[in-house]
Amino acid sequence: MDSRLTQFAALNQKDKAPAYLSLVSEILTRQDQSLIAPDLHTLVETVVQDVGIVVGRQVLSELVRNLGTGSISDHNLRKRIVKETLNTLQPRIVSYEEQVNSLRFQLADLLETEEEWSEAARVLMGISSRSLPDEEKFRVNIRIVRLLLEDEDSVQAETYYNRAASLSNSTSDRETQLQFKLCQARISDYARKFLEAAMRYHELSWLAEIDEEERKEMLSAAVTCAVLAPAGPNRSRVLASLYRDERSADLPSYNILSKMFLDHILRPAEIRTFEERLRPHQLAKIAISSNDQLASTIDDDDSAEPSTSTRRGPSTVLDRAVMEHNLLASSKIYNNITFRGLGALLDLAPGAAETMARKMIEQGRLKGSIDQVDKLIWFDAAREEDDAQGKAGGLGDVEQTNEDTGAPFTKRWDLQIRMTAANVETIVQHLAEKGFVQQPTVAA
Repeated sequence: MDSRLTQFAALNQKDKAPAYLSLVSEILTRQDQSLIAPDLHTLVETVVQDVGIVVGRQVLSELVRNLGTGSISDHNLRKRIVKETLNTLQPRIVSYEEQVNSLRFQLADLLETEEEWSEAARVLMGISSRSLPDEEKFRVNIRIVRLLLEDEDSVQAETYYNRAASLSNSTSDRETQLQFKLCQARISDYARKFLEAAMRYHELSWLAEIDEEERKEMLSAAVTCAVLAPAGPNRSRVLASLYRDERSADLPSYNILSKMFLDHILRPAEIRTFEERLRPHQLAKIAISSNDQLASTIDDDDSAEPSTSTRRGPSTVLDRAVMEHNLLASSKIYNNITFRGLGALLDLAPGAAETMARKMIEQGRLKGSIDQVDKLIWFDAAREEDDAQGKAGGLGDVEQTNEDTGAPFTKRWDLQIRMTAANVETIVQHLAEKGFVQQPTVAA
């Protein structure tokens, strides 16, 4: 090998390129594969150091092209050659930028097949983007985001997502745009912006360009994020949209979705079943602020009964979501509740239960008021009720008229009776139209 290279060094400049190109083809077609990697390494070092840039670029471009077209079928051997060539060219990246970028793409592909997600992302991060068009930069950044998220590195992934977002208008390719939208949803998920993530996942689950199985996974992710989102009117709207989606009934998480939408209190057994399907970042521990810890130390000292719990707040994202939901659900059942009673319901100390209710009232997610003298939380009985179509599953609108009875605490009960009677009548009408029941005849 050394003698051949010595001969090539004595050739005229115009004869060097064909000689080196023929040598590349000869090395790649050798039967003894154990010599391919060292010979190519020697060739690349000689070309980079002793041959001009023009000839060097021709030879290296040919080598990169052959490696990319599968001239070497052995995965480990190809990976070794690509790595060694990259290490040799990296100090001279200014002269061989195009070849280095192509080799980095190939190495990232090889690492991705080995599921070395973070390593593949780091290889792509080293690509020089000076000569790349905006559309290609956008694709590279999206790919880096996807690889980092596979290894749960959401912090660094968000950095490259922000870079991609600034270039999102540079492409009209539908597949790339869908990948960007999926990255948006996943970044929101990892950043614990669960409400935003649920809406994005649900939107993607309707796109026909995506495989049916993947759409089902996105719908399941939308339900999971909606359950973990902070309780309140915004989450209720997302839950309603998912509950009305006929595909949701086939999901394992449909039971908890329906209970949350119907404002039912969740039980520990149901929560444990749902928790088993959560990803690590969705089980992240949350810290309680010093102000909340101080506020939650307030206890009902006048009560003879000891507190049923000493917990000062939720410990995980799921824990917080369930407690806030149960608090919101209890407001649909009771007119008022004591701090101690709410604490027993939420498995919190009375002071911590009051702190959670206060926060939700301050943020507009719960309608009510707190009486700290009597240690009571009063829920607003005059709040706006959901429409009958949403609660009755689309059986028709029920006309509601406000009636001033002079007793505000009976309005909710009267309204529920009217809604129930109207829904029953609508069901009977549907059954009669289909011939399942026969309307009674009234004798003249």
